[in-house]
Amino acid sequence: MAIPESELIINKNGTIYHLNLQPEHISDTIITVGDPDRVAMVSKYFDEIEVQITKREFVTHTGYYKGKRITVISTGMGTDNIDILMNELDALVNIDFQSREPNEEKISLKIVRIGTSGSLQSDIPLGSHLASHHGIGLDSLMEFYPLEQDENEQSITKALQEQLGVGFRPYCVNGSKSLIEKIAFDMIPGNTLTCPGFYAPQGRVLRGGLRNPDLLKVYQDFKVCDFRITNFEMETAGYYAMGRLLGHEMLSLNAIVANRISQEFATNAEEVIDSLIVKVLDRI
Repeated sequence: MAIPESELIINKNGTIYHLNLQPEHISDTIITVGDPDRVAMVSKYFDEIEVQITKREFVTHTGYYKGKRITVISTGMGTDNIDILMNELDALVNIDFQSREPNEEKISLKIVRIGTSGSLQSDIPLGSHLASHHGIGLDSLMEFYPLEQDENEQSITKALQEQLGVGFRPYCVNGSKSLIEKIAFDMIPGNTLTCPGFYAPQGRVLRGGLRNPDLLKVYQDFKVCDFRITNFEMETAGYYAMGRLLGHEMLSLNAIVANRISQEFATNAEEVIDSLIVKVLDRI
């Protein structure tokens, strides 16, 4: 059955609504970054750039690195943007824009997020690279999708809900094991908390106050068997959940530029990010 025009919005130039991309504009291997300015930090290493397209916070460069075609695209911040990005990337490769019907043969994209993050544990140092083996979402995105979780994931989210004392159930999803083995085999393994904001949801207090003054400690001390929360940011769980729903391989990699326990921020943050970019390009 054809998808209605109001649900799959295609621009007059044949591009998908928000990303402003046509299917031929992207590779099946994609690097994502939050900051639009960071796209050029990745593509500067390309041997050739064949596509450069910008719309809103979504900046896309597609080119070649050592003979491999790679797309790098910015997302902006938050899982609301990840909802747009993942659905529209999937539409580009798995829906026929002429018939508006899903293709019979599905393509599974390989998507690697390169982002910054703050550590929640004293043994995860500034300047390190951490791979998210799980993403735990505190946002509401998965309240609207039929996400399936295994028994272990449900036990983690139930325990976190109880310790936070909130009326909603968080969600927990694992990253791609194959991408972890290929790209993140020597990085710190972590479980990343995805927060729906940068300030109060991450325990920061400026002038708005904080409902739970012990929030940071709750995150730090949370444990189910040997499962602990290692770091937090604002997109990973949304990526992992949408990847599971749509059948794409997803990995989130984190440049640790802050330690919230020691209250330190890296003075060489850009170098930490750049070294992670080069590492991913060489391994992807």
